[in-house]
Amino acid sequence: MTTKVQPPKARRSASPFVRFSKKTAKRIIPLALAVYFIPTFFAVYVGLGLLDFVRNRRRTLSALDRYFAGNGIFTWLLSPFNLFIDLISLPFWNKGIYQLSDLPEAYQDEINTLIDTARNIDLVGKLQAKLGDTKRAMFFFKWYGKNVQSSVNVPEFHRPYKYIRTIGVSVFNTAQSTGKHFGPLRVTLRMLYNINDIRSQDVYIKVGGHINRWCDNKLFIFDDTLQHQSCNESDEVRYCMFVDILRPSLFPGLLSAILASVRVLVARFNYAFYRHWAFIK
Repeated sequence: MTTKVQPPKARRSASPFVRFSKKTAKRIIPLALAVYFIPTFFAVYVGLGLLDFVRNRRRTLSALDRYFAGNGIFTWLLSPFNLFIDLISLPFWNKGIYQLSDLPEAYQDEINTLIDTARNIDLVGKLQAKLGDTKRAMFFFKWYGKNVQSSVNVPEFHRPYKYIRTIGVSVFNTAQSTGKHFGPLRVTLRMLYNINDIRSQDVYIKVGGHINRWCDNKLFIFDDTLQHQSCNESDEVRYCMFVDILRPSLFPGLLSAILASVRVLVARFNYAFYRHWAFIK
């Protein structure tokens, strides 16, 4: 007597509705509660968020979702504050992406001094031995105006700059990239300067539809609350100075005081924004 062997039953995949529910429940429930309990406040907040979001030139649905419910949610929550910073920075209009010549002469002088220092001290050589096989590393020498002690001693990075507030180096090992993301605060501008010689076209930063390839242009200054992505799709290691500069304003002292307060408030949470990075001292 032979026994019929029943073929294994195919597993039913979860319905799209179930997958959608699991993915979005944590996002929708807080928003639904806000709509129900504080509708006017929520509507105003959404309006300010939309006003902030439309500054991005690539306004796709995925970017909108990322801003309001993904890694840009802190940018949305801080949108009233960031829009206020835009107002008190007038008449210096936020260009989004800057050329060095767009900044006041005193800013240019500090940036050029910093770049000359990085070139003259063989900074890549000093950091290379400490990188090892780390995928993405960050070295800080100054953070929001406060000096950070490092095993790589560069006294020039600890001098009292008037406009430069953060000095670091971000390192991408081979074939390492970030996802698309938004920075949270608009008190400063982000300056990146490639301090090693990149040959590949596949090492770049993308802000909206603008791509800056490090082999073509070593200096890039931008508003990092815009959606951006840094990519190293090559077999080269990428070293970039990672610098925050006070935004040009008629009230630099006020912006400096605001930034010092921000430093105190977010000091304990700073690593949350760089959780995919290794901090090397």
